Amino acid sequence: MSDTAPILEVQDLVVDHGTGRKRKRAVDGVSFAIPAGTTLGLVGESGSGKTTTGMAVLGMLPIAGGRVVFEGRDISKLPARERRTLGARRQVVFQDPYSSLDPSKTIGYTLAEPCLIAPRDHRMTREQVAERSAMLLQRVGLGADSAQRYPAQFSGGQRQRIAIARSLMLSPRLIVCDEPVSALDLSVQAEVLNLLVELQRDLGLSLLFISHDLSVVRHISSSIVVLRGGRVVEQGAAAEVYENPTDPYTRALLDAAPVPDPVEQRLRREARRLTRTEARQA
Repeated sequence: MSDTAPILEVQDLVVDHGTGRKRKRAVDGVSFAIPAGTTLGLVGESGSGKTTTGMAVLGMLPIAGGRVVFEGRDISKLPARERRTLGARRQVVFQDPYSSLDPSKTIGYTLAEPCLIAPRDHRMTREQVAERSAMLLQRVGLGADSAQRYPAQFSGGQRQRIAIARSLMLSPRLIVCDEPVSALDLSVQAEVLNLLVELQRDLGLSLLFISHDLSVVRHISSSIVVLRGGRVVEQGAAAEVYENPTDPYTRALLDAAPVPDPVEQRLRREARRLTRTEARQA
């Protein structure tokens, strides 16, 4: 793959849920590209297809049509063994920091686990795993002694930092962040977002950042894709989509973002009501 080629290209992606008469099209013709070392924000309300798109990129869901090209290679229909080999280079941070960590396992075991099931060329010795775990815990703002503790001994923000450290254990090129801050307080959200920005800068990571909150996505993304009902309704540079949205649905997402001023929040609710009326009449 050349330096200028996208690390990830999604081309006319189609994903169905269910089979037969119960089959439902969850993603319908979605296309985008992520240049290496950048972040693409994938935005939409619940049921828009954004998480389904992320899981398809990771190979966790079968696709019904289109292609997923990672590092210049079509990975859409690879055999299971080859998908596992590529899995080390694509990792995920899930939404809920409370359910994504096994409460019965120490943090050290949780970080070591990806190394135990990694492809042979990514395996490490016990000493290397311990050394890398300690280094990554410190890198995400936790002490190396955290490895001996259990998830219940950490706050939600700290648990999400642990989940980020786990995603970095195998030195991935792409991380899918699925609503990684939506379960956190606003002040903690900012800390985790800043951490992701720092890690991206220092490690050259590429991120697919999934969220329902357009204001959060704008903070971290180079470009934005807006999904509604499994289809792309708007995409472009993050600043342009945020400042000058062209689709009524995108404007509604902006109006729905919470703000601390109750007067402005009330005005936004009224604007959102008018926008919905405009969309129905269109």
